[in-house]
Amino acid sequence: MTTLSLSNIQKSFGGNHILKGVSLDVQPGEFIALVGPSGCGKSTLLRILAGLDSADSGEIVINGREVSGTQAADRNIAMVFQSYALYPHLTAAQNIAVPLVMRRLTRTQQIPFVAPLIPGQRKAVAEIHRDVREMAASLKIDHLLDRKPGQMSGGQRQRVALARAMVRRPAVFLMDEPLSNLDANLRVHARGEIVELHRRAGVPTLYVTHDQAEALSMADRVAVMIGGSLLQLAAPQVIYDDPQHIEVAKFVGQPRINLVSSHAEANGVVALGTERCALANRGLAAGTSVTLGVRSEFVRVSRSGNAGLPAHVERVEFLGSEIIVYSKLDAIGETMIAKVTPAEGAGLGPGTPVRLSAAAEHIMVFGADGARLASAPLVKSAVKEVAYA
Repeated sequence: MTTLSLSNIQKSFGGNHILKGVSLDVQPGEFIALVGPSGCGKSTLLRILAGLDSADSGEIVINGREVSGTQAADRNIAMVFQSYALYPHLTAAQNIAVPLVMRRLTRTQQIPFVAPLIPGQRKAVAEIHRDVREMAASLKIDHLLDRKPGQMSGGQRQRVALARAMVRRPAVFLMDEPLSNLDANLRVHARGEIVELHRRAGVPTLYVTHDQAEALSMADRVAVMIGGSLLQLAAPQVIYDDPQHIEVAKFVGQPRINLVSSHAEANGVVALGTERCALANRGLAAGTSVTLGVRSEFVRVSRSGNAGLPAHVERVEFLGSEIIVYSKLDAIGETMIAKVTPAEGAGLGPGTPVRLSAAAEHIMVFGADGARLASAPLVKSAVKEVAYA
């Protein structure tokens, strides 16, 4: 089974440091999503791996063989591009057959009129046609084999591009935002197709996307890249529930995570404007600057009682099965986001006075450098213990 290892990959363009020592190990049959904002270096890393660009330093190892200096054609890597890159003058069958023709036929065997006279050419072409039909049938595009790209929809062209990449049984499969040109409904359907294709192929796959929903729903592990650095590599649920850096917490999650700047006081207390809130005791020294984060689904919205921080609703978004409530804290003026059920959000509207709270175990604390601070058991306090902390 194929394994893939990237070690300390660095790349600069002029004075811009695009990749800052990226290291990544992909296990046999593993699907890893590279996710991050535009310009973070995702596509550059993929191009270096494919051999379309070269790194300034670092190593690429496939099945124990160092391939950094190997030509792209000799790496046995298949890549699907965002634009599909289909030849417009060729049919779907001819597009799918391109990598097989290049690998299995000599230049002489590819010459029109002369090729059929060369021994072995007819058999090789018959095998190529068979492999193309089998791959097309597996992707349910066998009825499109005689059509040219201009006669196909975006989803059909995407499947033809996938078939072309997979037909030669590559050692590593790379995808550079292959679904970005599809409409929302087709994109959701295509996710399942790609995951199923990967399962059948059983080769390491790197999937580049800026869409966190794609990354979380498709991948075995998610690699979050920010500013040319790989900040965290973990299972999707770990990335969401336990981000190790504030940039990971900010990028992953919809709606965005609530973040509030504060400082630690004595006895596990943090200050939020004129309010004081009890936190889990994380051993923070008094005066330490921290950023507090809590996901919107863990924010409680109450219109009665004294628990929590006072706020006023700014706006409400109805999304069917859930309601997103935007409220401004009276103490510090920060806008906080809560995700509630329609029953919980009934009657809320702009200007409604509310109280916002969150259990301490759901509150993340990040240091001044953005790194996540270690958690500890909740400590009871005489001050408000369920407010934003």
